[in-house]
Amino acid sequence: MDRIEGRTAFITGGARGIGLGMARAFAGAGAKLALADVDDEALATARAELESITAVQTVRLDVRDRRTYARIADEIEATLGPVSILCNNAGVAGGAPVNKLTFDLWDWVMGINVNGVINGMQIFIPRMIEGGGGHIVNTASGAGLAVSSGAMYTTSKFAVVGLSEAMRRELEPFGIGVSVLCPGPVRTNILANTRAQEPAREGVTPEERQREGELLALADRILQAGTPPDDVGRMVLAAVKENRLYIHTDRIMESLIAQRTRELLDAMPPA
Repeated sequence: MDRIEGRTAFITGGARGIGLGMARAFAGAGAKLALADVDDEALATARAELESITAVQTVRLDVRDRRTYARIADEIEATLGPVSILCNNAGVAGGAPVNKLTFDLWDWVMGINVNGVINGMQIFIPRMIEGGGGHIVNTASGAGLAVSSGAMYTTSKFAVVGLSEAMRRELEPFGIGVSVLCPGPVRTNILANTRAQEPAREGVTPEERQREGELLALADRILQAGTPPDDVGRMVLAAVKENRLYIHTDRIMESLIAQRTRELLDAMPPA
């Protein structure tokens, strides 16, 4: 996509973290913005910042809610014009120790991290085809390329990577590009935001909760030393312009990806 100026970009999870970094990058390139999030205060702050640069519309949206999502898509396109850049970025870092996993947690994490991406694609792809093309960016994780996190988060992000790879091939004839963002540590508050939203878990002892808190604090220190969200936004913008499939923010997953690839190839039968 060689022209960004004047296009409409729809970004879920667009008021905070990586999503806000994308919004700033696309606004700087002249795109109109539709930002969806579940945080009303963050939406208001993002709009106040960006509306002096470009046209901005903000909406409260739970990406699991298909009916509301479709209605909002209609409203956005009626106001800002056809969406030709879709960033399925909303996500959570939920999970629990393997002996504490619940159906509620699985449904919540997969509902946002996977179904949220599916919903965005299913709602906007027919519109993009009718409009003659566009570009989709799906936010996965380095954990979607090799195991580096818990089973629940890893499952959701592997799904997003596979979906993106397959959709890129199927959408190419329609002039729609697909990129998948596989970041390493990024300087966001995703862990605190996730903790504040995740379903309540019963049967967690004070000792277990303390241990989980210590692990979250360690993980957050790693994130805060990571790539700034605005840098990630600029990487995404460049990938959209160049129609690149994979977007990496660093090389932190290199050895794990290499190890996984070797194990896959070594497991094949002799030629």
